[in-house]
Amino acid sequence: MMINIKQRLNLISLSIIASLGGFLFGYDTAVISGTLSMVRKQFELNAGMEGWYVSSALLGCIIGVSGAGWLSDIYGRKRVLLLTGALFSVSAIGCAMSLSFTTLVIYRLVGGLGVGIASMLSPLYISEISPPAMRGRLVTLYQFAITIGILSAYFINVWLLNSSDDPGFKNMANLQLVFKEEVWRGMLGMEAVPAISFFILILFIPKSPRWLVVKGKSDQASKVLTRLVGIEEANREIAEIEDTLALEGGSWKMLLAPGIKMAVFIGVSLAVLQQFTGIDAIIYYGPRIFEEAGFELSEALGGQVIIGIINVVFTVIAIFTIDIFGRKRLLITGTTGMLISLILIGILFTTGNAGGMLLLSLILVFIACFAFSLGPVVWVILSEIYPTKIRGRAMSIATIAVWIGTATIGQLIPLSLDNLGPDLTFWIFAFFCLPTIYIGWKLLPETKGRTLEDIERYWLRYKR
Repeated sequence: MMINIKQRLNLISLSIIASLGGFLFGYDTAVISGTLSMVRKQFELNAGMEGWYVSSALLGCIIGVSGAGWLSDIYGRKRVLLLTGALFSVSAIGCAMSLSFTTLVIYRLVGGLGVGIASMLSPLYISEISPPAMRGRLVTLYQFAITIGILSAYFINVWLLNSSDDPGFKNMANLQLVFKEEVWRGMLGMEAVPAISFFILILFIPKSPRWLVVKGKSDQASKVLTRLVGIEEANREIAEIEDTLALEGGSWKMLLAPGIKMAVFIGVSLAVLQQFTGIDAIIYYGPRIFEEAGFELSEALGGQVIIGIINVVFTVIAIFTIDIFGRKRLLITGTTGMLISLILIGILFTTGNAGGMLLLSLILVFIACFAFSLGPVVWVILSEIYPTKIRGRAMSIATIAVWIGTATIGQLIPLSLDNLGPDLTFWIFAFFCLPTIYIGWKLLPETKGRTLEDIERYWLRYKR
């Protein structure tokens, strides 16, 4: 299949717009790291309340994604993505204006609803408009957008912290509160700018062609696909989608088929393990970990910026290699690197040698390995392996697992750092790399270069 330059640009443009949901996901989750010590001090939080401040948004994610699949299968991917833009906007403005810890948590929950929905629908939408040869790269743009959002949050946190002494805020009471006296408000509130932009841009994207075919609107689907891949390929894809739909059983009953059960098991397992291998410890609690190793807060936030840059750079590597080397090879190679670096980080804390650049270097190795493997590969796999009729709902199940894992880790990390120490905490993360490697090696089929319908037929014929 040959795609001309105009069609390629259309695909990339739509994927970038949908990926902005990932940018907001990344910003919303990472901005917490810069606000944590200030919010903890202002509201006098204990370890449990600190964990609740972090995981409250994650509870919102679980609630949001629980209904996202059902809503998107009924009302379409586009309409529900519009809802996420509105939720992000309300959350950002509300957090900046919160006068109590309870109100702050409520608006964090609202933002979590948006993150949960976007985390499922953005990669799903991209996968449903993408041709097989480009699907891995285009869905990886979502993970790339997450890393850009994380890096942006780190930069804004550092910039606002360093600018808090600016005399320009001196005679401006409202700005003085947000950007000087309680800088965490500005850090959280800055998310309103990309959130409103995301809402406006989603108005201009087409509906998912595969969703349109499911709803009996093949003519509309043909127009969308013709714009993206040409009329011949559009007709071929629609015919293939319709043929595959004829093989599918009814709704939730499909989940009982042996192949679909295995696909769901793989998706849920990788989703949970992605969180339990330690990435959230660095994203949420990186400054605290650095402070415990002897760094000052400004140095710790600076270390987070470096982490964010490495995250972006190695995700770019994934974009250009995932459709060449395949999902399995990246997953196994990267997770092995994560395992080794986590073991060594634990040894540094045990031996009392965690106060220098060696700690930062090993954390950067861990981030690099995650960024080109487990980070993007999981989202690509989740967007590929489920049948068309129930793709939204089946992906919801796996994405709920992502956020249950994230919420659990967000709540437990402060307690683990306080009671077990950083060394045992990192060794626990290392342990969870082992089942991840096994699933990638033994259970996960290679989906590189295969159409969504071909992948679906594989699972429908699965007999083990």
